[in-house]
Amino acid sequence: MYSDLKKSIQSVYQKTGIDVFLFSPEGEFLFSAAGERPSFSPRAFGGVMQDESAGVTFFKVLYKGAEYACALKGTGEVEKNYAVFLSDAIENRAGKTLNLPRSEFIRRILLGECTGADVQTYAIKYSVPEQPCFALAVSSDTKASELTSFLSQYAAGEADTAVVVTGKDCAFIKFMGEDSEYQSSADFAGFLARSLLEEVGIKVRIGVGGTVRHFEEIAASYRQANAALRMSGIFNSKGEVHTYREYVLVKMLEDLPEAKLSEYLSVLLEGEAKELLKDEDMVNTAEEFLENNLNVSETSRNLYMHRNTLMYRLDKIEKVMGLNLRNFSDAVTFRVITILNKLL
Repeated sequence: MYSDLKKSIQSVYQKTGIDVFLFSPEGEFLFSAAGERPSFSPRAFGGVMQDESAGVTFFKVLYKGAEYACALKGTGEVEKNYAVFLSDAIENRAGKTLNLPRSEFIRRILLGECTGADVQTYAIKYSVPEQPCFALAVSSDTKASELTSFLSQYAAGEADTAVVVTGKDCAFIKFMGEDSEYQSSADFAGFLARSLLEEVGIKVRIGVGGTVRHFEEIAASYRQANAALRMSGIFNSKGEVHTYREYVLVKMLEDLPEAKLSEYLSVLLEGEAKELLKDEDMVNTAEEFLENNLNVSETSRNLYMHRNTLMYRLDKIEKVMGLNLRNFSDAVTFRVITILNKLL
């Protein structure tokens, strides 16, 4: 009956450290975020009342038509001001999430705008299962509302949800039960991309977040999915599906201060090496070579390039940069250089 009030009080405690004691309309003690039981009980009062003998300040909150009594320790002007503020804050928080449309509720959860208590409220209200889940960030030129409508057709249960997040960017939340027919989140994302293209002619790009054990962690999965989608654009990555795991190295470097990235790049680039990175044909050839696992024949076929031309370009990179891309460690160094160059 008063679960949302408890969550609101828990949120206040987490954010401010202020413990609020909650009493029923009849004066029965109900809850304390710190788990402390009061040695006092409220008397009849109106507005805010301070009890000097007990050393507490009482105030009321209105929830679902009933007045609940609350108390916080201390008396004085500061506590009185706290009481007025908290009364409004607790009432608003307890009521606001209950009235949100489901799509707006889940959008706020994905963007990290909800507290743990809010997420629990959503889970209870919409019967979210206790199953591992993950988030996909989906981008397309199709109108976002239409895209979510199509995405919803691939929901296996009521908990799977498609929602517009911002602009043309959508998200899809997928729960994976023990009997799931998909081997991984990337497997499902690949199925989704193929199905949308084949069945309704919509081409999408999908970022895949990590699978989390509990729904309460879904915002972290969406952040990862969104980062993977963004980075795939920065690096012009091939394909429609991109997992966060592919870009962990990029994210680690991106999180460093720009000055530090510049320092690393200056160490790795000497002489004419900077100019070579401006040659798109040369860089694209090298990156294709890396994508094809340092296989000369496969790279030549994919680029429709004569083997001798490929070898010439690889030799030029070695001469200018001192990196033999046919050597694994040098190939890794070159990849780090291109990442730093694009990040900067």
